Amino acid sequence: MSARILVVDDEKEIADLLELYLVNEGFTVQKCYTAAAALRYLEGEKPDLAILDIMLPEVNGFEICRRIRETDFYPIIMLTAKDAQIDKITGLTIGADDYVTKPFLPLELVARVRAQLRRYQRYGAPGKEGAPGKTGESGLLVMKDLRLDTEGHQCFRGDTEIFLTPTEFTILKVLLLNGGKVVSAEELFHAVWADDYYSRGNNTVSVHIRHIREKLKDTAENPKYIKTVWGVGYRADV
Repeated sequence: MSARILVVDDEKEIADLLELYLVNEGFTVQKCYTAAAALRYLEGEKPDLAILDIMLPEVNGFEICRRIRETDFYPIIMLTAKDAQIDKITGLTIGADDYVTKPFLPLELVARVRAQLRRYQRYGAPGKEGAPGKTGESGLLVMKDLRLDTEGHQCFRGDTEIFLTPTEFTILKVLLLNGGKVVSAEELFHAVWADDYYSRGNNTVSVHIRHIREKLKDTAENPKYIKTVWGVGYRADV
C-alpha cells in the first residue's frame, strides 16, 4: 500500500505540482488548498506524512502542526516562503521534522519525503522495532530514571510520560543505543534525515537537542541525560 501524503498549500500551482511529482513517485496524495479543508480531512483520516505551508490565511501551518502533534507523531515537513531562522526554529519547536524554503526543487522535496518516511518506519512508528539486538527484551532502553519504549514509541521520566516528536524520539534513541559513546552532530543528522546533505553550519540537530532537554527538564550546563562534548558531538550521560 502506498504512503498517503497530505499536501496543504493555498498556492494552487505549488500544491498541484507537488501532487504531480508525488503521485509519479507512487504516493497517494490528499491535496488541500485551505487550512479548513485540511483540518476537516484530519478529523477522520491519518496520513503517513504531512507537508504544510506556513503562510496560510486564517489558520497558518504552525497551528495545523500543533493540532496534529496533540494526537499523532507522523512526520511533518513545513514549507516557508522566506529563509527566516525564526520560522524554522518555530516549526521545529512545535513538532515539525523538517522544513523546505520556497522556491524549491520538487525532486528535492520528494527525496525529503522519502527520507522522513524511511526514518519514521525504522525508528519512530509505534509498533516498529528498533535496531536488532540493541534494546532489551521488550524493546526498552533505560538510562537512569529515563525509559524509552522503542516498540510503543513512548518515553518516560520516572512515571511521567514525555511526549516527543518522531525526530526527537529518533535522536534520543540513537544516543541511548550508543551507550555513552559520543555521536557527532553529522552522525545524528544522517541517522535522522538519511541521505540529506549536512553542513557544519546546519543547526538543526542542536535545535532538536535543546527541545529534548527542555522536555526532559535537562540543561546543557548541568546535564543529567544528554551531555555536549564541545567540538565533537553529544552522548547519553549514562
